[in-house]
Amino acid sequence: MREVLNTPFFGIVLTIVAYEVGVACSRKFKLSICNPMMIAAVLIIGFLLISGIKLETYNLGGDYISIFLGPATAVLAVPLYKQLDKLKAHLVPILIGILVGTLTSFAIVTLCAGIFQIEDVLKFSLLPKSITIPMGVELSKSIGGIPAITIASIVITGITGGVVAPIICRVCKIKHPVAQGIAVGTASHAVGTAKALEMGETQGAMSSLAIGVTGVITSVITPILLHLFAD
Repeated sequence: MREVLNTPFFGIVLTIVAYEVGVACSRKFKLSICNPMMIAAVLIIGFLLISGIKLETYNLGGDYISIFLGPATAVLAVPLYKQLDKLKAHLVPILIGILVGTLTSFAIVTLCAGIFQIEDVLKFSLLPKSITIPMGVELSKSIGGIPAITIASIVITGITGGVVAPIICRVCKIKHPVAQGIAVGTASHAVGTAKALEMGETQGAMSSLAIGVTGVITSVITPILLHLFAD
């Protein structure tokens, strides 16, 4: 058993099994809260705590899975390509929506940091919460954040967005598929996009567009805004 634990096989199999359980629960109960990634995360954390297996042991295989984050994000360009006509027709509103969403995310983190008197290093770690992990980690490093906290905030943001996105769209009566997709992708990156794809092909395409644009805008304006507010 010890030999199995000390190989990447353990982490990879545990992740796949936990995610498949999450997918099965999502299909059976058909509830937004039954997000496969959230269920998988809870199962993995619970198993490691109960079994006493160290995180480092799990990461022998878990790190291999993280390699696919980049390609998985790039593949989201496929549904976007299929919706080029809608992208061209709504280009200006889309860009304005993503920009406003990005600025809103920055403002909320900054406001909460001030209210709760959070240290700057934690604030810097939370600012990239709405972009993908590869981009978020690099941005966090460049502005003085802690990458581990950034990753946790990105995952939590994505799972939360995937769970509440359909509810918010319904409550706020956001019915246009382009608006739904842009809102989900801007707020909750790739994990939210998985839910957007379930909502519809247009929603998924617009959400995948929002991921890339939000990442670029966030990476560019965050250091600038931090410099301005510091002065």
